Amino acid sequence: MAEVLVLVDHAEGAVKKPTTELLTIARRLGEPSAVFLGKGIDNAVATLGRFGAAKVYVVDAPEVDEFLVAAKAEALAAVVAQASPSAVLVTSSAEGKEIAARLAVKTGSGIITDAVDVAADGTATQSVFAGSWSVQAKVTTGTPIITVKPNAAAPEPAEATPAVENVAVGFSDAAKAARITEVAPRAKSGRPELTEAAIVVSGGRGVGGPEGFATVEALADALGAAVGASRAATDAGWYPHAFQVGQTGKTVSPQLYIANGISGAIQHRAGMQTSKTIVAVNKDSEAPIFELADFGVVGDLFKVVPQLTDEIARRKG
Repeated sequence: MAEVLVLVDHAEGAVKKPTTELLTIARRLGEPSAVFLGKGIDNAVATLGRFGAAKVYVVDAPEVDEFLVAAKAEALAAVVAQASPSAVLVTSSAEGKEIAARLAVKTGSGIITDAVDVAADGTATQSVFAGSWSVQAKVTTGTPIITVKPNAAAPEPAEATPAVENVAVGFSDAAKAARITEVAPRAKSGRPELTEAAIVVSGGRGVGGPEGFATVEALADALGAAVGASRAATDAGWYPHAFQVGQTGKTVSPQLYIANGISGAIQHRAGMQTSKTIVAVNKDSEAPIFELADFGVVGDLFKVVPQLTDEIARRKG
C-alpha cells in the first residue's frame, strides 16, 4: 500500500486535532505515516499510533526550532526524498501552507491549498471565490502536496503501533537565514483554538461595543466554543485582531458557526462560508448573512443570545 505522509502539527509533542484529521484522510489514500519535526516525540507517538500512523519519521534537529519555516521545509523535503510517498498532507495554517509551498518548489510537485475534502483517488475539493464555488482538483505532476483546512474530517481512531525512524538532515545556509529570537506562550483563555474549534461563536458591529462581547463569550463558554469577531468589531478595538474571522483574518470551517450582530459582508463570509451549519442572529431582516445561514433569528441579540445560553446551561445541568 502506498505511503502517505502527514506533517504533524504539535506543541512540544502535544499533537493538535487537525493532525488526527489528516491521518484519518490519509487512510483513504494509502498507509499513513507521520513526519514529526522538533522535540517531544515521546509525547506524540501514542496519539499518532491511535489514529493509524504506521511509521513516524522524526527530525529532532535544533535548526527546526531555532529558525523559521525554511528549515522545516528542508526537513520535510528530506523525508519525502527518503520515503517516496504517494502524497503529502499538511494542515492549512499560515505556517503549514508556507512549508507546503516550499516543499512543492523543492520537489517539483503540484500543490493544492485549503482543501475542504480529499477523496480516495487524491481529488481535492476547495471552496473558492469567498465560498461561492466548489472546485475539484487533482495534482498531476510530482508528489501531490495538499493542505487541508481544520474540521475537514472527523478524526477516526485506527490503532497502530508506529515504527519510529530518525532522519538526519543537512540544512543549507539559506534555511538558517532567519533565526527565531524569542518565543512567548499566548495567554490561555480556556477556549479552543479559533481555527481548530468545532463550534465558533462570533460577534460583529451589532454587539455595540467591547462590553457587548461578554454576551458572545457567555454563549461560547456554554457551548465549549471559540470566540470570533468581524473585521468591523476588531477595527473598532472591541476585540483583539487575533480573533478576526474573514478574508483578511482567520478562516474557520467549524461544524457550527453562530454569527451575532454580523451583517455578512463578503469579507467576513470568505472566512466562514465553509462552516457546516451557520446560525445568524441579527435585528435587520435584510442582512446579507441570512442568505448564507441555515438558521436565522431576526431579533435583538441581547435578548435572543442570553435565552439560548440559559437554555443550554439548563439542559447541561
